[in-house]
Parts: sequence; C-alpha cells; structure tokens
Amino acid sequence: MGWGYPCGGLMKLVRFGASGQEKPGIIDVNGSIRDLSGIITDFTADQLSDMALARVAALTHEDLPLVSGEVRLGVPVAHVGKYIGIGLNYIEHAAEAKMRIPKEPIVFMKAVTCLCGPTDHIILPKGSRKTDWEIELGVIIGKKAQYISEEEALEHVVGYCVANDLSEREFQTERGTQWAKGKGCDTFGPLGPWLVTRDEIPDPQNLDLYLDVNGMRMQTGNTRSMIFPVAKIVSYLSHFMTLLPGDVIATGTPPGVGMGRDPQIFLKPGDVVVAGITGLGEQKKEVRAWSHS
Repeated sequence: MGWGYPCGGLMKLVRFGASGQEKPGIIDVNGSIRDLSGIITDFTADQLSDMALARVAALTHEDLPLVSGEVRLGVPVAHVGKYIGIGLNYIEHAAEAKMRIPKEPIVFMKAVTCLCGPTDHIILPKGSRKTDWEIELGVIIGKKAQYISEEEALEHVVGYCVANDLSEREFQTERGTQWAKGKGCDTFGPLGPWLVTRDEIPDPQNLDLYLDVNGMRMQTGNTRSMIFPVAKIVSYLSHFMTLLPGDVIATGTPPGVGMGRDPQIFLKPGDVVVAGITGLGEQKKEVRAWSHS
C-alpha cells in the first residue's frame, strides 16, 4: 500500500537523542529532523502498524518542530523484542566461509543488548582477536506474523534499514558451535540511520550494499543475489516463531568479510567502518578497544 507521503520522497523515520532518551522523528525533504514527540511518544510496537504510520505520513513537515544542530541517532525502533540473523544467505559468502550452501535458511539470534545507533562506536569485546564486519539488509516487522505465506509476507514488514551483523569469529566458530556467542556482543547490532517504510522500497531484492574499512571497499553486493529472498525469510521464520512488531531480521551478507580474505583482516582500535545500502542511508562508526569505563 502507499501511505500518501505528503511531501514526496522517502519516508524516513528516526529516533534521536542520547542513548536511552531517544525521541521519535522524521526526516524532511531537506534532510533535517522533525520532532514527532508531540504526536507520538516513540516508535514502539503499536506505532508500527499501517494505520499508525498513515497518521504520521499525513502530517505536514513544516508544522513539526525542527531539530537543530548535530544530534545522535539511535536504533530506529524502540524496545526490539527479537533480533534474528540469517546466515550464509549469499552464495559467494558461503564460499568464502568455506561452508556449504544452505538448503534452508540458517537462523541464529543476536542478543538485543547488542543494538546501538548508526554512529555509536564499535567496542571490541574483552579478549577479542577476530571482530569482523557484515553489511546486511535489515527488515523490521510491523504486523504480527504467524504461519504466513511468502505471498503475504511483505505485508507484515513495516520497513527496512541498514544493518551491520558484526561478528567475533573466534567466539563464533572456535568456542564451540554456538554462533550466538560471536554475534551478540555489545555494539554488534548497529541499525539505521533510519527506517524507510516498505511502500518506498517496492523491491527489496534490488538494493546495492557496500562496506568500507578505512576508506577501502571491502564489500559490494546486491540483494538480488540472496539465496533466500526477504519474503521467503519472513514466511519461513513465522513457521518457527511468532514475529511481532518491532522484531528485526538481518538477512545475510555478501562476500568480502575479513574472515574470507587471504590474509584475514579483522577490526582494530581506530578503524573506521562505513556501511550503506541504496536508499537506506549510511552508517559511520569508529572502532574502540574495550575498557572498564
């Protein structure tokens, strides 16, 4: 459906402010943030339905307070209940990981405590030697999904965002077989800068992805190369767990991760990671060492 976005262009929803104190906002046609906190309290589960977003879309930007100056952006939805990852969803990435092409989606969970904003620092976990990057299309659920078909799956998606499925490879692959140990570390789930509503992304299987480390292009891909497309993933997951508004799915990464290089490359303090997707914006993050503070 279309929500009749009044000013044209993409409908970009953001949460801005200090960590834990974010307010809801919308990006206007000039790229500025307009404050929605006088209209809604936050982008919580009940504000992600088609009806709720239709009310937001009907607002006139000029009537909303302008947010001036530089502000931090947070995770674009509040109180994420589940963060689900899909592994090895690009053939070339499965090859560089030296793993078989999956016959069904590989599913793992990322701890919600890993979530952070698009410019928050990447903090290397204590004892980490192999922290890696993974640019991914993030899918945000807007409507409860339980045993749904592929044909109706995208109707349960509220929108899309940039995701970086940061992974500590030693924790993930050398400390037993439980991927979650290397996927859920603090700061390993940056989302945003914003959520772009699904009506503005008519084909989620034609989006360019890229990731740079210190200005060097590491990953380039397009979602058309997914083994399992978004509709398949959402439908598939709904047969194993109920998806609720605000749940996030990271849909897999194209080739170019540090683990797959010869010699291997992993993140170190001072590195700068830039990750983006066509129409969904860009993250820029500095890597920092873990400390007690």
